[in-house]
Amino acid sequence: MAFQTEGYIDFAGFKTYYRIFGEQKSNGKLPLVMLHGGPGFCHNYLLTYAYMADRYDRQIIFYDQLGCGRSAIPHQEDDFYSTDLWLEEFYVVREALGLDECHTFGSSWGGMLEMLIATHDDEGIHSMVINSSPVRIQTWLDEAKRLINYLPEHMQRAIQTAEATGDYDTPEAQEAIAEYYKRHVVGTYPPFPEFHAQSEAGMGECYLVMQGPSEFVCPGKLRDWDMREACRRIKVPCLAMSGTDDEGTPLTIKEGVDCIPGCEWVLIPNAVHEAHLLHPDLCMRTVEEFISRHE
Repeated sequence: MAFQTEGYIDFAGFKTYYRIFGEQKSNGKLPLVMLHGGPGFCHNYLLTYAYMADRYDRQIIFYDQLGCGRSAIPHQEDDFYSTDLWLEEFYVVREALGLDECHTFGSSWGGMLEMLIATHDDEGIHSMVINSSPVRIQTWLDEAKRLINYLPEHMQRAIQTAEATGDYDTPEAQEAIAEYYKRHVVGTYPPFPEFHAQSEAGMGECYLVMQGPSEFVCPGKLRDWDMREACRRIKVPCLAMSGTDDEGTPLTIKEGVDCIPGCEWVLIPNAVHEAHLLHPDLCMRTVEEFISRHE
């Protein structure tokens, strides 16, 4: 894999970890900054895209958002975490790494963060790939309930019980969640690939604060997420990317595509939420072909 370097950037009294693959060259290709999901995952599950550095001679930059992975911090009060925190962090990372001009790729929550960036200060960002991200959280939750209805009845009951009790660790609930993840999130049953497992192991408490106890409910701070009107102001060229079997269903993604002016959309057949795990070549090629048109 291409030359890489890593380090830490001071932010909010803590340290944000970054990892860079490839070198920035005078070949006209701008760096691609990767924004991971959650909020609470870390960059590891997206490392498939690091191979773009060798394949396309483009610098690829990852970082763990504060509170996640190698940017973990001690326990904080709930009011510490907010969308504004990670929005500010993005600009601090860009400045520290000298990323005056770049592209961005956002996975799930990372794509939601891109929506915030594009409606706040998009200077120097040439394009954005929004990978399976909801423009409205209620649509996401409604579609999750619909997908759950296709599970075997005993699994549906297990998830309903877990939601009622708040206990998602029972064998029945874990079996149901594993089936949902296989069908719509990861594409395989546990144990998941090592780099995905590393992302889950590094899950920060911010997921509970922002989302909640599972993918199926959102009592956290993102519960009122609705960027439909704000996204109509986006001027950065955008590509939506998602899978036909994705928990970010075509209905969910189309709602955002319809709001973002000129947004393109690639729907990957037989792909789940983390499409790059089973379709790495297609995903990398799709991203490169889009961003290379906006250098």
